[in-house]
Order: sequence, then C-alpha cells, then structure tokens
Amino acid sequence: MPPKKGQSTTGSAGASKKGKKLSKAERERLKKEEEERRHIEEEEARLKAEKEEAERLERERQAKEERERLEIKERECRNDELAELRQLIEGKLIAAKTTHSKNRAIVKRNRYMLCDGSPDPAIPQEINTFINLWRESKDVNIKTVLDKSKTVLILISELEFLLSNTPASELNESQATQYRSTILELQKVLLEKYNEATKYMLMRASAMANIETGYMETVIVDENITLCLWANLSRNSRFKGCNFSENKISFELPKPLTVCAIAVRIFHARYDHLSNLCHTFYPRKKRIPLVGESEINQSEKKEEEERPTEEGPMEGKEFPPVTEDETKLEDTEGVMAVQDSASVKEVTKNLVDEKEKIEELDKKTEEALEEAVAELEEEEEEEEILENDVVDLRQYITLGGVYYFDLVKLPPQPKQIKGWTIVELLDSGLEFFPYPSETLKNNSSNVKIEEKENETLALPPVGVTIKLPENVMFFETPQIARWDNTGKQWKTDCISNLVYDEENKMMSFRMNTFYHFTLIQDTHLNMPYQSWELRPNNNNEAVLTVFAALIEIEIQIRHDHCQLNSLLGEENNRLSEIKGKWMTPQALITAMKNVGVNIFPAQDTYKYVSIIAKDQHAEQAAYEQMSLLSPAFGFSWSKWNLKAGYHHIVLKVSEHLKPGLIANRDWSLYMLSAERIQKLKITEFSEKFSDDLANGSEFHSSLYHMFKDVASSTAIDRIKSADPLFVDCVLQLLKAIRVLTFS
Repeated sequence: MPPKKGQSTTGSAGASKKGKKLSKAERERLKKEEEERRHIEEEEARLKAEKEEAERLERERQAKEERERLEIKERECRNDELAELRQLIEGKLIAAKTTHSKNRAIVKRNRYMLCDGSPDPAIPQEINTFINLWRESKDVNIKTVLDKSKTVLILISELEFLLSNTPASELNESQATQYRSTILELQKVLLEKYNEATKYMLMRASAMANIETGYMETVIVDENITLCLWANLSRNSRFKGCNFSENKISFELPKPLTVCAIAVRIFHARYDHLSNLCHTFYPRKKRIPLVGESEINQSEKKEEEERPTEEGPMEGKEFPPVTEDETKLEDTEGVMAVQDSASVKEVTKNLVDEKEKIEELDKKTEEALEEAVAELEEEEEEEEILENDVVDLRQYITLGGVYYFDLVKLPPQPKQIKGWTIVELLDSGLEFFPYPSETLKNNSSNVKIEEKENETLALPPVGVTIKLPENVMFFETPQIARWDNTGKQWKTDCISNLVYDEENKMMSFRMNTFYHFTLIQDTHLNMPYQSWELRPNNNNEAVLTVFAALIEIEIQIRHDHCQLNSLLGEENNRLSEIKGKWMTPQALITAMKNVGVNIFPAQDTYKYVSIIAKDQHAEQAAYEQMSLLSPAFGFSWSKWNLKAGYHHIVLKVSEHLKPGLIANRDWSLYMLSAERIQKLKITEFSEKFSDDLANGSEFHSSLYHMFKDVASSTAIDRIKSADPLFVDCVLQLLKAIRVLTFS
C-alpha cells in the first residue's frame, strides 16, 4: 500500500530500522569501541594527572629547595643579625635605664634636701619619729587631722612608688619589707586619728545640734575624704533616717536604735587601705617540679596534689602539635633548655617510667604541654577554694574607695550648771555600738522580730543609699562587698535588697549590721581585646589604640610620657581627672586601674580570661622589636594570630612616616617566632591560613633586618636616632597590655 500524502518514506524506513535488533557481532563491536574510547580517555586523564602531579612535585621541590636555601642563608646571617639587633635594642634600653636611674637619684637628692617639715619615708628614723609624734599628739581638731592626712597620703604614695618603680638591683628585700611595714603603719595611724577627730566632734554634738530636728548633722569634705556624721540627741522613736542630700548619701536607722545614745558615721575614703590586708590580693604560688625530677623528692601530699584532674590552670588554652625542629623543653625557672628533640623524648620517657601514674601519651603533645607550663607560668599558682561569698581580689577590683559605715556610742555631752560647763571625759577612744545586741533584742517588744530555728532573734537591717563616685567607670551593675574584719577579707554576704538606679547612678541596699563596704567590679571586663593598633604619629611620638571588649582606648605616647587621649564609649566627664594628663607609663597604668579601666593583665589573668597561649620568648622578643621600630612602622592585630599556633605570632606591619591612619592596602602580614621572621603570602582577607613565604621575600632573624634593605632611608634613620626613653615607654606599655596574647 503506497504511503499517504504527506507521510515521509524515510521516517517509515527509519522506524523499521530502529525496530531492527542488532546482531551479537555488532553489539560486541560497539562494546569494544566503547571500551577502547574509555581506555583512551582514562589514559589521557592519567597522563594529564601524572603531568600535573609531576609539575606539582617539581614546584614543591623547587619551593622546598628555595626555602631550604633561604633558611641556610638566614642561619648563616643569624648570628650577625641578632648581634646587631641586640646592640640596637640594648643600646636604647640601657640608655633609658641610665636616664631613669639618674632621675631617681635626682628625686632622691631633692627629697633629701626638701625642707617642708615632712619626713623622708625611706629613712626609718625619720618616718618612725613622725608616726610616734603624731600618734601622741593631742590636737585632734578635724581641720588639723585633714591637713596632716594629706601629708600621710603623700608619704604612702612615695613608698608605693619606690616599691613599684625601683629595679630589683637597687631595692633589696629588707628595704622592700621596711617600706611595706611603714605603709601599713601609716595607714593604721591615719585611721586612728580620724577616729579621734570623730570622737572630738561628737563630744560637742549638742553645740552643733539642729534646733528644729534636735539632731546633729555635719558633713566635712576635702579632696581625699567625705565625712558624714549624725548624732542622735533627741532620741525620737519616729526617726526614719538621715539624708545628706548635697553629698548623695543617706541611711535608714532601724527602729530599736532610734532611742539609743548613738551616732552614725559614714566616712568615705577615696582610697582603699583594706584590700592590701586580704590574702586574695596577692597571687598564690607554689613550685613546679622540674621535668624528669625524681618522685623520691616528692612527699605523699605532693603526689595527691599532682593527681590529674578534669580542670587545671591550663584549661581553655590551645596547644598545637609540636614538630621536632620546634621542640624545646624548659624548666620552670627558665634556666635549662633542651634543644635536641631526641633528648626531650628521652627525658619525657624517663619521667613516664619514674611516675607510673602518667599514662602513655603522644610524645609530641606531652612536650608541647610541658613547654606551655614552663613558658606561660614560671611558677604555677596555687589553687585555692574560696567560699562563695568571699571576694577574690585577683578577679575583682574595688573602685571608688571605702565607705566606713559605723555605729558609735555618743560620748557624754557638756552640761551647763550655774555658769559652768561640765563634761565627763572618758579615757577610751571612739567606742563602737554593737548591733544587733541582746539588750536591743530584749527591749524591742514593739518591733516585729522573726525567730528562726536554732538561731538568735533578728533585728531589722540597716539601709544605705549612695551615689556612685563621679570619677569611676562601671561597665555593669556594681556589686557591694562588706569588710569581714575577722577574716581580713571582702565578702558579699549579709547584703540584701540591692537596687541600682542606672539613670541617676544611685545604689541602695540593706545590711544586717554596720559594716565597712566598697563597690567592686570584674577586673577583666574589657578582656580579651577585640583588636589593637600602634602607629607612629611623629618623630618620637606614637598612638596606641586598643579596641577592648566594651570601650575603645587611645593612648598617646611622647618621649618618656603618655596620656589617655580618648575613650570611646565613656560617660561624659567621668574620667576628666586623668584624661589629657601626661604621666609615666606606670602612673598611667595605676590611674586607669583606679578608675575602673583595666586593660593590663596580671600574671594570673589567664585564669579568668580565655586566651590562646603564645611562646613567651617570642612574645617578649616581638614587643622589643615593635618598640624599636615604632618610630617609623605601624603594627596592628591580625585574625591569623589565633590560627598560627603556640610558637608563632602573626601581626600586620606597615611603614608609616606621616601622622594619621594607615590604609588597609598598606598593611602586610608577618609571622614571628623564636627562630625567624617571615613575610606571609596570604592577606588578612584570605580564606585560610598558610605560612607560605611571600614572593620575593626572605627569612630574617628580626623585623629590623626584614625591613632594613626595603624600608626608606628616612624610616631607618628614625629608628636609629629614636629617643631611648620613647622606645622604653612604648615597650613598657606593650608589656603591660600584652596585645599579642590578649587580643
């Protein structure tokens, strides 16, 4: 039958052909062709992969050879470079040390020649005579005491300055002990005289009484103290409390006390002479046994203390695997260093054999841990379990001074009899009134009293309201701590109903009796830092900016002095006492801590702040080199510092000779270690970390030699001619803030 019109004959044939089955021979042929094609493709892919792998291996071989060549070159130049670097740095630091020593001698001579009547606190005969004469003095007028107290506070400051700023080579232990003892004695006699002056005022309370209220209320203010004094002359049971409105201090008196012959003193000292009496004020230390030390020298108690626990002083720190060429094992005094990796392994193995309690660990990991212990902490801090309500002054800091909140007995008042004024004189000093007391409990029938099982009857608490000091920064709601005179420590118990008015900066609370109290804040609120930057501002001038956790701090450095230049995130005028004032680094550090701005880690801060440990030798060497180059080079934080591991430090560096900010494009990354310095190929915006050497760069033993041949002549001249005092000032700040570890 012929095809219909419009129907393709080809289509019909194709359909018939499509429907035709292939023969077995044809299928075998097609299969063979397919296999041959696949083999050809696989062979081509294999050859291509082999070629690429060969090229990669060749590149790696060349890179390895080039790296080895550069390492050999660096080792050949290492001794000469380190000698030149050490000569430069030591030349600057020795010159600065000599100048500081001369300045201390001048100050000491000027102090000796001073003829203002004040004693030299460093001379025992003079200061002891001064203390004894003042203690025996009968002149306890408050004005006289205030004038004398200023001299005493200056003397205490002088001794504290001598303790913190005199090098160990110039201050022996006996002198240091003498200074500390003198400080305690001056603080003691100062409080004694304030108590005597308080009693002298209370003996004349009736003459200063308010006619309308019948109470005596007086306030005395000077630059160091605020004394608020109230005397209960009328004994009115309806009395609620007293508000010293101008000074923003008030108290609520429990009803049982309203009918007693008492007085209330709120003595706000803008200094803290109590915290140094606490055992938590000072770091706790104990000796770490040397690696490989025999267990024979350890007592049974020591064995139990060293038993592994789930938590320890190194918790939260990261330690990278250690390669053999990087392994270095040191004892806790930093004296012995074993450089050979085989020796390290042998020592570690002996330690495991001697102390059978140590399980078999990976040797490299164990070596890294031992090194971290030796490097991060020369002496391990003794773990101490404190009660929940005891304030650890290693973790918290007192701010705004101390409030001495006292309830005292009202001395006998003068009586007018036939034109004579008669007053009973008591030999005792200022007498404190006990509260609660059994007498008050028995006589307070009209007061609601709660009786607890197996406890004495309780009396109403005491209410206090204060305004936060104007010259202190609080970054969170302040806490109140009261002084435990028995245990000589700050505690947070016996305090209730704490209310904080953030807008008006007012704090109110209740205590079960009258205590000395203070405001406390977490010391490490602004740690770790977000980032930091150190840049030259002019010749022998620089600006150090630290972006802390809650604020941004800018410190300007000029020659041997520095100042707090700005503080973003601060409240208006709260730091006017220290901002813009030139100080020595140590003075600035103390001033910033006293106002609550602490970016200066202590030796045990790692216990309270999460950080990644760095090799201390590399860290300290980096600070020295940064301070040496700071007249001409800027330095900044890099995110890769966290990824570089324990042995390496990564930071951004740029030559910078003009005032102003450094552009992002001008920064380059450099990696520092105890062995060498190298410029990195990656940038701050790379996807992952790599220690590949930047193209055209070389290894060097120091940052100075890294830039010596590529930096401008102006930059090198600035470095060599920099004022040693400026270099030393930068170094002191870097060591105090530790930007490489706490960022």
